Amino acid sequence: MADEIELKLDLTPEAADALEAATVLPGDPGIAEQRSVYFDTLDHQLSKTGLSLRIRRSGSKRLQTIKADGASAAGLFARSEWERPVSNDTPVLDDTTPIRAVLGDAADAITPVFEVRIERRTWIISEGGATIELVLDSGEVVAGERTSPICEIELELKQGDPGALFAFARRIDAVAPARLGVQSKAERGYRLTGPAPTMVKAELVKLAAGMTAADAFRHIAQSCVRQFRLNEALLLAGRDAGALHQVRVALRRLRSAFSIFKPVIGGDAHTPLGDELRWLASELANARNLDVLLERAKPGALRDRIAAAREAAYDAVGEVLASARVRA
Repeated sequence: MADEIELKLDLTPEAADALEAATVLPGDPGIAEQRSVYFDTLDHQLSKTGLSLRIRRSGSKRLQTIKADGASAAGLFARSEWERPVSNDTPVLDDTTPIRAVLGDAADAITPVFEVRIERRTWIISEGGATIELVLDSGEVVAGERTSPICEIELELKQGDPGALFAFARRIDAVAPARLGVQSKAERGYRLTGPAPTMVKAELVKLAAGMTAADAFRHIAQSCVRQFRLNEALLLAGRDAGALHQVRVALRRLRSAFSIFKPVIGGDAHTPLGDELRWLASELANARNLDVLLERAKPGALRDRIAAAREAAYDAVGEVLASARVRA
């Protein structure tokens, strides 16, 4: 079976409204209300093993889904997904699933940890001879008294050239500013159950011995993009010096990957995208330099001047990150 090709985009509710008002989407969508309850132990043993468990209700139907999609689950199972209809919001954890084999008696401590409540709108798109399913999800993740909004698009290539998927994503961005999405709904929920992060460092990239150089580059590039996007969101929300530093680290890692893998990606490391990443890093440098100066400055008039300059520099960072050039 061919690999599923899917692209996730994050956008604001205002951008979603603009997209629906534009002529990019064909006709009226299919609409469904969905509520998904995610389960785990209180110390998240299920997540730590690379498994996720949810029960999704759509209309009068409920579907239980267990996925083995974490890095720690790689190679442990011949299957990666187990689905079955259920009658209520109580998980069925019998021998047809791997959960008891993995958790043992701890499986009895599984409990709801968060919910995802969304309205899902679906269109079928024809683009450049390809067929694309577009899903627009809007709603929220709820964990106790904490909530996080969801407004995202998933584009799945059903048939045709993958280039059409990215061409259509650019058409969307032209009428509704969108950024690459890197978080699953489950990840958003788990983040709500712990302390709010102020920055995200590079995650471990696991490369298997049998990987081709192309696959290795793909994994590394995806890791860099993920680090960039997670910290970009934190930076726009809070102007944290650590998030800005990690954004620049992600850009530097990706540029290094272009250099190391240049025989794989076309010879010259100075690709147009590489040049754009260099430009973006330079646009963020002033704010980073002022962060470093501010850390070293003693209280007084000079420190106050540096702090004011830092605020102006972060204003400029916000404008740059909001630009169509950076999204592209």
